[in-house]
Amino acid sequence: MMGWRARLGFLVPPGNPTVEPEMFAMAPAGVSVHFSRLVAHGPTGTHAGQEERNRTMVEHAGDSAALLAMVKPDVIMLAHTATSYTLGPRGEAELLSRLRAQCGTKVDTAFASVVEALKVLGARRIALGTPYGEETTLKGKALLEQHGFEVVSHGRIDNVRNIYDETPERAYRLGRAVDTPDVEAVLLSGSGMPTVAVLETLERDLRKPVISAASAMMWRALRLAGVSEAVGGYGRLLNEASARG
Repeated sequence: MMGWRARLGFLVPPGNPTVEPEMFAMAPAGVSVHFSRLVAHGPTGTHAGQEERNRTMVEHAGDSAALLAMVKPDVIMLAHTATSYTLGPRGEAELLSRLRAQCGTKVDTAFASVVEALKVLGARRIALGTPYGEETTLKGKALLEQHGFEVVSHGRIDNVRNIYDETPERAYRLGRAVDTPDVEAVLLSGSGMPTVAVLETLERDLRKPVISAASAMMWRALRLAGVSEAVGGYGRLLNEASARG
């Protein structure tokens, strides 16, 4: 049977080519991953129009989730961090309540996964790196602070034409750029920016935990599905924090 240990579902923004391969790469044996596309119109991956796309995806999330629920996933994850930046805590809670009732299964978000991951790692003072524009980056910073984290340093990739054209190498350099000596963990936000291939290298070079929206989302989905197996190669969150999740 496909997904004999767990089936994980992911709601993916249109145009995002990153989520599927990164989730496939991190999924342990016996865990299957399944996807449905969210609804948004116009150019994808650009800074311009991002807020409008976020709101459109939220508006139509129920339709996308209903299609994904047909494969009977144990967990559904909203695989788009910036949507939570738009919603804020109350809006996110309302969306999750609606989707959980509709789908009859566990539903969570990439951002909520980040929050839980940072808590498990014991990190309060963090550095934030994003591929977003300045306005969206500051919304992310403010939301992290609402959840009790101190964002010691933040930054973003320069000259982004399209988030979905970014590379792991640029994500690596971003992680190095935002780190400071008093930071306890580095967060690379944004599910469209490829990150998982460089997380372990960044951790070795910075000598501290490094997580991304993608690694936190897979970690959280596995925990919610009752799969506690360590997954090597993607940083200490998936490799060491599994037993504590």
